Amino acid sequence: MSALLEHLLDALGTAGSMTWQITWSLILGFTLSSVVQALVRRQTVSRLLGDDRPATLARATGLGIASSSCSYAAVALARGLFRKGAGFTAAMVFEIASTNLVVELGIILALLLGWQFTLAEFVGGPVMIVLLALVFRLVVRQRLLEAARAQADKGLAGSMEGHAAMDMSVQGEGGLVRRLLSRQGFTSVSHIFVMEWAAVLRDIVIGLLIAGAVAAWVPDSFWQSLFLTDHAVLSALWGPIIGPVIAVLSFVCSIGNVPLAGVLWNGGISFGGVVSFLFADLIIVPILVIYRKYYGTRMMLVLLGSFYATMVAAGYVVELLFGGLGLVPSERDAQVMEQGLQWNYTTWLNIVALLLAAVLVVRFYRTGGREMLSMMGGGPDDHAHHDHSDHADHSGHADHSDDSGHEHHHQHG
Repeated sequence: MSALLEHLLDALGTAGSMTWQITWSLILGFTLSSVVQALVRRQTVSRLLGDDRPATLARATGLGIASSSCSYAAVALARGLFRKGAGFTAAMVFEIASTNLVVELGIILALLLGWQFTLAEFVGGPVMIVLLALVFRLVVRQRLLEAARAQADKGLAGSMEGHAAMDMSVQGEGGLVRRLLSRQGFTSVSHIFVMEWAAVLRDIVIGLLIAGAVAAWVPDSFWQSLFLTDHAVLSALWGPIIGPVIAVLSFVCSIGNVPLAGVLWNGGISFGGVVSFLFADLIIVPILVIYRKYYGTRMMLVLLGSFYATMVAAGYVVELLFGGLGLVPSERDAQVMEQGLQWNYTTWLNIVALLLAAVLVVRFYRTGGREMLSMMGGGPDDHAHHDHSDHADHSGHADHSDDSGHEHHHQHG
C-alpha cells in the first residue's frame, strides 16, 4: 500500500510541477486570444468562407488562428459555419487552425519542449492544410457533400454547442484600440477568457494527470522499444505513424496534449512524430463520434482517413525539413519531471498572471457570466442567447448567431 501511495504521489508531483511551469503561459495565451476574439465578429468569419479557393482557405487559416477554441468547440463552430454556407474544406481548415495554430499552444510548446517545436507546429499546420485541401478535392464528391450537409442541417447536438454559438465580440463604432479599451471591450475580453478556460480546463487537467502518470510510471525502456530508438531511420518513419494513434487512445485534445508530447519526446519518439501527435486532437474517439452525428458515418470515415494521412505526411515533411536545417533538438529534455517550487522567474510570472486572471474572473461574474456558464453545453439551435459583450454595462448592442443561422439582436437601456 505504501508503494502504491508513493507511486501515486510521484505522478501527482510531476503533474503539479508541469502545471506550475505552464500556468503563466496559459493565462497569457488565453488573454491574448481573448483580445483577438473580442475584435473578430463571427458573422464576418462566416461571410468570408463561402468557397474552397486557395485565397479562401488562407482566410480560413487566419480566422481560425484568431478564433482560438478548444477542440470540441472548434468542431461545433465549423459545423455551424458549414450550415451557414461556408465551404466544407474551408470549415475544416478553420477547425484545424483554431485548435493547432494558436498562440497559447505555441507558448506552451516553447516552454515545455523548446522553440523548435513551436516553429514545427506552425510549419506543419499549413502543410497539413494544403495536403488536406488536395485530398478533399479527390475524395469529397458532390453526393457525399450533399449528404453531409443534410445531416448537418438536422442540428444534432455534439459537445460545447452553446459555447461555439456565442459571439462575444465587441460591437459598435470606432477603431480597434478604442473598442478594446472601452468598458464593453473589458467585459468582452473577460467573458471570452473565462469561457475559453471553462471549455479547455477538463482537457488540460486530464492531460496533465495522464502525462504525470506516464512520466512517473512508464519506464524509458518501453518507449524506446515502441519508438524503435535503436534504428534512426525506422524511428523517423515510425514516429509520425504511431504518434496520432497514441493521441487517439489518450482521449485528450488540444493544449492538454502538450505535456504528454513532452513525455513522448523524452521517451524517444521522433521530432515529426511529436508534430503528428499534436495534430491528432481532432480525431480522438469522442470527436469521431461527434463527426458521425454532424456529417454521417461516411463523412466521418473520410475525415478520419484524410486527417490521419495528412497529419502523418506533415510529420514527415517537418522531420525532413528541420533535420536538413539542423533544427531538430539534440537533447531530449522536455520539462516534464518534478522540480518543485522555486523563487525564480516562473514564480513571479505566475503571480502576475494569476492576478490578471483574478481581475478578469471578477469582471466576468460581475457582468452576468454565471448565466453564460450554464449555457455552454446547450443545443446548437437554442435561442437563449443574450448580450454577452455588454451584459452589465447597459450600452451598445451585440449580435449573436446560433448554429442554425438565426441572429439575435439585443438593445439595452
